[in-house]
Amino acid sequence: MRSPERTSAEEARVAETLKKGSRVTGAARDKLAADLKKKYDSGASIRALAEETGRSYGFVHRMLSESGVTLRGRGGATRGKKSASA
Repeated sequence: MRSPERTSAEEARVAETLKKGSRVTGAARDKLAADLKKKYDSGASIRALAEETGRSYGFVHRMLSESGVTLRGRGGATRGKKSASA
């Protein structure tokens, strides 16, 4: 889910500043949180955002939670009770 307005040079620069394991603080953290929130709200998954930013699933999940996003359910099959009309 690459946005068409982002260039590969810009992606490389963002990836360079967000190296896995490096601390993201201050204005950079706020900007990253806003970007992740916007992309998640437009339908991107946490896993896709983690891969795109080069960060872990947990990091992206935490950033979204901190920015007040209502996280979506996992989807897929559920294991609830079978309906009685079966």
